Amino acid sequence: MTQDCIFCRIAAGDIPARKVYEDDAIVAFHDLEPQAPVHVLIIPRRHLSTLLEASADDAKLLGALQFRAIEIARELGLESSGFRLVTNCLAGAGQSVFHIHLHLLGGRKFSWPPG
Repeated sequence: MTQDCIFCRIAAGDIPARKVYEDDAIVAFHDLEPQAPVHVLIIPRRHLSTLLEASADDAKLLGALQFRAIEIARELGLESSGFRLVTNCLAGAGQSVFHIHLHLLGGRKFSWPPG
């Protein structure tokens, strides 16, 4: 855990969040500033600042994050309407919290390109 990381503190329970899932490796919670009717953040408990810090040893964790996002999407009723998963890497791509995370977005129509 990194003490100055807000997501590490949420994962540790030091900061309250509207959690939708948690286990030993992953925590998922509603975004405080949602960009869609459904906006859930899925994070690993272990701190990795960006995807660029991940190594081959993290492949199982990264896959687990994706799989959990799919399960949460099903639980939140997004299975038929669709959803978007977004991962930003570095500030130039829109990353504002430097702890890797997936944005699960749904409940409205999305356009392409997203940018």
